[in-house]
Amino acid sequence: MNSYRLLAVAFSAVALLGLSACAGSQSGSAYTRSQTRGEMLVRMGVVESVRTVTIEGTQSGVGVIAGGVLGGLAGSNVGKGSGATAGAVVGAVLGGLAGQAIEEKSSKKDGLEITIRLDSGQIIAVTQEADETFRPGEQVRVLSGNGVTRVSH
Repeated sequence: MNSYRLLAVAFSAVALLGLSACAGSQSGSAYTRSQTRGEMLVRMGVVESVRTVTIEGTQSGVGVIAGGVLGGLAGSNVGKGSGATAGAVVGAVLGGLAGQAIEEKSSKKDGLEITIRLDSGQIIAVTQEADETFRPGEQVRVLSGNGVTRVSH
């Protein structure tokens, strides 16, 4: 394996490992660094209903690039001359499509759409990762700040 191919394989491995890092948490319990030490508005309410939803996975492009590189390398080993070139092109396209699908599927999460009647009488719905159980009739806190709203007990 020449140094170009070794470098490409190493890059692809690092890119694939980075896929899991691309998927940020949509949990009601997870905070980004920029959300800490900031004031949040706290409202109280009662859960009206809870619906299971799917939070789509990320499509950052990392999967396409990593899959394309790996597919191109694998395809370039088919035949010699123009056959290797054609194999590399087809492998890169198929690898890119597979990489995109893997990235999206691996970062997809189960979520909840929680409808809440606030103490003010207003009804809101918040969607977040399904890492906590909510039941109709439960008293909950709704925290809002920096463009993010979350529900907690």
